[in-house]
Amino acid sequence: MLLTDDLLHHYKRCQRRSFLDLYGDRKEQDREKDFVKKLHQESQKHIDQVLSHFEYVNIRELKIGSYSHNYYPSQPEKIAQTEALMSQGVDVIYQGILTCQNLENFLTKETEINHILTYFPEGVTLMSYPSLLIKIAGKSKFGDWLYVPINIKFGSRPKSEYKLIGAFNAYILAEIQGVLSPYSSLILREEKEYKINLENWLIPLQEVITNFLEMTAKKIEPDVFISRQRCSLCPWYNHCYQIAQNQKHLCLIPGITPKRYEQLQELKIKTVESLAEACPVNLGEYMGNKIAIQLQQQAESIVKNKPLVRGNVNIKIPTKDIEIYFDIEAEPDINLDYLLGVLLVNRTENTHQFYPFLAVKPEDESKIWQEFLDLLKKYPDAPIFHFSEYEKDTINRLASLYHTDNQNRQNILDHCVDLHNIVTNYITLPVENYSLKSLGNWLGFQWYHQGIGGDQCVWWYDQWLKTGDRQFLDCILRYNEDDCWATFHLKNWLVEFLPH
Repeated sequence: MLLTDDLLHHYKRCQRRSFLDLYGDRKEQDREKDFVKKLHQESQKHIDQVLSHFEYVNIRELKIGSYSHNYYPSQPEKIAQTEALMSQGVDVIYQGILTCQNLENFLTKETEINHILTYFPEGVTLMSYPSLLIKIAGKSKFGDWLYVPINIKFGSRPKSEYKLIGAFNAYILAEIQGVLSPYSSLILREEKEYKINLENWLIPLQEVITNFLEMTAKKIEPDVFISRQRCSLCPWYNHCYQIAQNQKHLCLIPGITPKRYEQLQELKIKTVESLAEACPVNLGEYMGNKIAIQLQQQAESIVKNKPLVRGNVNIKIPTKDIEIYFDIEAEPDINLDYLLGVLLVNRTENTHQFYPFLAVKPEDESKIWQEFLDLLKKYPDAPIFHFSEYEKDTINRLASLYHTDNQNRQNILDHCVDLHNIVTNYITLPVENYSLKSLGNWLGFQWYHQGIGGDQCVWWYDQWLKTGDRQFLDCILRYNEDDCWATFHLKNWLVEFLPH
């Protein structure tokens, strides 16, 4: 059995992911998304930037013995070379491989080593791939020096799974050099360094490894739980989603988090119907009355397959001769809002026009912001319908960045109408989530590009900047215009549905 840091990382985020990586049918994996490829590329750029500050030896490019210049070492050779370089006292080692088979120090005390090993007659090998091994002063089996493992991550904050793997690296390294490093480090975005307190992570690491090996040994397939934010980029997403749909799994009900799911299981609530009919008092005791009411109404809406009004509606959605529907596309990695899409609807004349204010080059952002302002000045009384807080946040950001006067900024904000806020405060719909795509599809609206999200636009724009191929911009414009039209259809439906 080979337990790698990748498997452990996936297990920490999602137990089912690591199980499928071991035992799943690879044919059932999704094709790697373009956005995921972009993330890999950006991550490598980040690594290269960090590496530019070091003089290092790259294990994967070492030539062995008298082999030709095209020869690259095998994994066993990389493992041996990693330890050889440490014994030589090389200052910085890149892409080294650490491994050990001493499982005793990696399991909880309650666990019987022999019990675990009965499932793995060939033993368990622990293997990790720290980005860097840095030599520092100290005592180890190598001499008057020891090594500290460094992981270079593209994330902006020290996530718990990063810390766990940092500890995993350090404790395997301790088996090799004979002493535990004083710390393990993460180098995050903007080259921020975060030191991991290894003492805090020994017990969590032992527990995770123990549980992982129990799951693996007994082939206990973890339950499906779909979390849109966590699962959307996983290669097993559609495989798991299909299972959840077939089971009519409670995780597909908006508002059900893993913790709330556990609470429902304790109450023996396992179906949408049983949730809709459950005693509200019992539910309220577990998760609070407000959440209980919200979840029950959501379940009722799904069971009856109809929208429900939530509480007393005290809002009036404006309808004007001229209306604006607004949607933004952004590249978050460079803090750029490159497309301000506006659908201008003239209800009196029954006409419409789409205005795509597009930054063909990133430095055009100020130009498209001014073009957007110029259009709004022509229609000072038009309501600006949008879907999410992001549009208002962007207006504030661009107004501050490009020194728009406060009165003009406030006038724009006063005319903004967030339809997402209206839906989530006043209506319960028979949907799996309250994204624009989900609501638009429920209304019968179809996007030209099916099955994609805003992350694909990020990749398209990145490809446009790299290749200059206009087709990528055309795809973004079509996608953005469809978002504006979906917002238009949602607004019309809300006006008809909500009490006047």
